[in-house]
Amino acid sequence: MSVYKVPQKELSFIFDEIIHYSEHCTMPGFEEASRDMVDVVLPEAAKFFEDIVAPTNHESDKHPAFLKDGEVVTSPGLDPIYRQMVDAGWCCLNGDSRYGGAGFPSVVDLAVQEMLQTANVGFSLLPMLTRGVVHALGQYGSDEQKETYLGNLISGTWSGTMNLTEPQAGSDLSAVKTKAVFNGDHYLISGQKIYITWGDHRCADNIIHLVLARRPDAPEGNQGISLFLVPKFLVNADGSLGERNDVKPVGVEHKLGIHSSPTCTLAFGDNGGAVGYLVGEENKGLQCMFTMMNNARLSVGHQGVSVSERAYQQAVGYAQDRVQGRATGVEGRAAIIHHPDVKRMLMQMRALTEAGRAMSFYAIAAEDRSSHHPDAQVRAESAQLVEVMTPLVKGWCTEVAMESTSLGVQVHGGMGFIEETGAAQHMRDARILPIYEGTNGIQALDFIGRKCLRDGGQAVQLLLADMDATVAQLASAQDCILTLRTRLQHAIEQCRDALSYVLENSSDSQGIAYNFMMMYGNAVSYWLLVKLAAAAQNRLDSGETDRFYNQKIATAEFFSTQILPRNSGFLVTLMSGSDSFDGLEPADFLHA
Repeated sequence: MSVYKVPQKELSFIFDEIIHYSEHCTMPGFEEASRDMVDVVLPEAAKFFEDIVAPTNHESDKHPAFLKDGEVVTSPGLDPIYRQMVDAGWCCLNGDSRYGGAGFPSVVDLAVQEMLQTANVGFSLLPMLTRGVVHALGQYGSDEQKETYLGNLISGTWSGTMNLTEPQAGSDLSAVKTKAVFNGDHYLISGQKIYITWGDHRCADNIIHLVLARRPDAPEGNQGISLFLVPKFLVNADGSLGERNDVKPVGVEHKLGIHSSPTCTLAFGDNGGAVGYLVGEENKGLQCMFTMMNNARLSVGHQGVSVSERAYQQAVGYAQDRVQGRATGVEGRAAIIHHPDVKRMLMQMRALTEAGRAMSFYAIAAEDRSSHHPDAQVRAESAQLVEVMTPLVKGWCTEVAMESTSLGVQVHGGMGFIEETGAAQHMRDARILPIYEGTNGIQALDFIGRKCLRDGGQAVQLLLADMDATVAQLASAQDCILTLRTRLQHAIEQCRDALSYVLENSSDSQGIAYNFMMMYGNAVSYWLLVKLAAAAQNRLDSGETDRFYNQKIATAEFFSTQILPRNSGFLVTLMSGSDSFDGLEPADFLHA
């Protein structure tokens, strides 16, 4: 089994060179979250997640949550560990200080999220969904709702869920049928929701469900959906918990992975109606819910990074210990880490993981600026950047997580196919990431449609201009960094060619959306690796001798030669259009 170690040096370097944290923490509201403070907090978090949470990963995979007597029984050992996590304050570091939160920037919270996600990705979904509820209530909740719920949600004493999907609806939320009938000062909610992550459990004292439902007189389709807050236990006027609400789990899914996370079917209103409270305006539920979903999409993207990191660390550990065959420069039988094909796989895992991490932190730093920067124009531009980056972080990082975790199994050889090693778990856990919070096909359509075609490519052009600026800054670079710069410049040109094609062939956008998203994900993540490599070279030039900086340059070099060339294929493919998709009629897919 793998031993997880937080890549603290990597996180620190990103804080320096991507986030520029010493400047970042001077924004209004972050003054107490100095770099010195962060340098104390993150190592303490690392100890907790390495020593306390990481050992639960394999055991909770072998012993999934299950339903018993109408209640979910969580995987063994997670209840007390969750309480420890709450007591230590690790659930939501970026919680609003007005409601008892620590008020750290979201980039600091993301660093802690990664530690939890890598330690136990299924368990990490519990505070992740709660964080989304906090985000939605913070934007759309009434003052009374904020006062009643936010404090306990931010601390983790209560948890939260997102209830969208129904058996007949899937991703088509216009088909939602759950009903909400007005009843005095509240609504009565009735219906069924499926695939509700951490929909029931005993870890937290209460569960706050955000539920999409329709009033009887609401318009059909998306325009008639409202959002309701439905607590598991009703909350009394003094803040204490009252009677059990009319919501209960009626099933727990048997899943391919993330076994520590109970994925529930929830029944609302079997005994007259679950008490619910309107959040935001009537018939504006999708707007409210997408605030929560977009927040979750960024977190899911980083889950891809995190599970890839765990798979990478385990693969490295195995490759160092497994002795097989001979290798150049090694006397006698060699550990497989010396074999070129194993080195290729490990480098590929490392490059994809570090690129995704840089891209994710870059996006979250923009989210911080969008709400805290003193300059209104910077806030607006940062909000636009977050919009563009969200489908890239969610889509690209989770796609390459499947690649990385599969390579992790391959490094183990036959032992990777045996469950006892734990390598297969990472691959199984990663498989849900391209699916939930909007499939990656939906992310691709979002990127090419809402984030590109809708504004004529303006927002994407601003991103490319930032990448151009790096090319200009490295004009006088030497040797390897100059080569990386040249390859970045070519990647930007390819992205512009793809953008021009998309803008001129908008009618074909759905068929080419995936390749467009993956091409931009490769280019943007590579750009950030180049920035890190250039910063590493600067430190070496100034006399630093830490091998870490050589590793950063080598990783960017590998990405530039082994991963970035995929963009040539993506460009040819998307410019070929999607006519070939129509070569078969639906009936032709069936074998004769």
